[in-house]
Formats: sequence, structure tokens, C-alpha cells
Amino acid sequence: MIKIVYCITKKPNLSDAEFVHHWQDIHGPKGARTPKLRKLVQSHRINIRGDKYPPAYDGLAELWFDSIEDLLFARHSPEWQDSTEDEANFIDFTKVAYFVTEEHIIM
Repeated sequence: MIKIVYCITKKPNLSDAEFVHHWQDIHGPKGARTPKLRKLVQSHRINIRGDKYPPAYDGLAELWFDSIEDLLFARHSPEWQDSTEDEANFIDFTKVAYFVTEEHIIM
């Protein structure tokens, strides 16, 4: 399986609640319509009081595809384009990390 990982940061003008609402309730359903997508997971940041390690991002998105060909097919779809255009509504593009990977499960 091929996986895309996005580490994202909310736009500075959004509250945490506004960010989560848009990402989960508006953007999530758009992304779920991506053709050839096998799995979509959003991991939302939580704050731990007293944690000496501040979070570097506000969330993590993972998208799974059966193959590189399926990923490339999805990237050329209108659904992908719609989802990509929506990102400008809630993501700070200056603070994003992105990579494509294959998982190697250790445990």
C-alpha cells in the first residue's frame, strides 16, 4: 500500500474549534470522495497540560492507495481538485509537511 502523509497547521485566524470543524465536517467528506482512495484518517492535535514538547502541527492526514498508479489517477480527478482548493480555507501552507511512503510494520 502507498500512503500519503500530510502534517498540517491551521490558519492563524482560526480557532481550534473552527479548524477542526472545517477539516472534519467540510473537508473530510470532500477527501473521502477521492477515487481509488482506500483509507482516510485525520489525527487531530491534543494539548497535554504540562507537556514540555509543544506540538509542531495541528493535525495529520493519512491517505492510503493500493498502488502508485491509483494515487496518480486520484491526483488527476475532479474530486482531488475540489479537496485541494478547499485546503486554502483552513490550512497555513507555510507550515505543512508532506511525503509519500510505504508502511513497514514493526509490531
